[in-house]
Amino acid sequence: MPKIDLHSHSTVSDGTYTPTELVRYAAAQGVEVMALTDHDDLGGLDEARVAAEEQGIRLVNGVEISVSWNGRTIHIVGLHVDPAHAELQAGLENIRAGRLTRAVAIAAELDKVGISGSLEGARAYAHERILSRTHFARFLVANGHAKDVKTVFKKFLVKGKPGHVSHRWADMAEAIGWIKSSGGIAVLAHPGRYDIGKMTLHALFAAFKEAGGEAVEVVSGSHTPDQYRLFAEFAKQYGLLSSAGSDYHGPAHNYFDMGRLPPLPAGCEPVWEHFEF
Repeated sequence: MPKIDLHSHSTVSDGTYTPTELVRYAAAQGVEVMALTDHDDLGGLDEARVAAEEQGIRLVNGVEISVSWNGRTIHIVGLHVDPAHAELQAGLENIRAGRLTRAVAIAAELDKVGISGSLEGARAYAHERILSRTHFARFLVANGHAKDVKTVFKKFLVKGKPGHVSHRWADMAEAIGWIKSSGGIAVLAHPGRYDIGKMTLHALFAAFKEAGGEAVEVVSGSHTPDQYRLFAEFAKQYGLLSSAGSDYHGPAHNYFDMGRLPPLPAGCEPVWEHFEF
């Protein structure tokens, strides 16, 4: 089986490598098929495609869409989307506008606890149109408020902590509709990260399937080996294809290095077997 990584980020969202650098890094790690899945933005795909042709990598057009479900933020990856599809583009543009509104509110909340200049500071880490909590996290680390990005998300920006701002993202069915109408496959991203009990997980999978979702990240850079097996069972139970992705953001922020993902558990039906190159 070729080395496959179907979840990664560039500087177009909150990664630390440009699309070209990311593709070259993936090639150096032996990756043969990769998806660039920037948050709510398709802007890096053209550059990545040029680099992929130079490196002999098969590039899958991807995106990671922020959705709201049951009062929680859930991420849905779109694979093999058409980046020129008007409905998808318009939906993502609306989400990006919402991100900017949220960023202003986050900065106001941090001001209340004596952390000033965070909006400008976060913008200094944002290379393109996306302004995310990760950019605020990098600012907070650089200014001595936490030792690393992981610690930021324990002390700040999350529910009950300074800098947290509730936000309404796209509706799940709406986001899946954009992906499918553009010719793509909707993948439930890293379900092990949502910190929800088994009953709520089942409700999430049922809602995702009902809305037209087709696959789940069984192997993710943020999953444990026990979770690989757990979500392989969920995939079978809900009739979903299985995906694998590192969720690579760069050397200082990665859960798992590119090219180092373990194989899918036995019995999984890989989503990439349904790709057309």
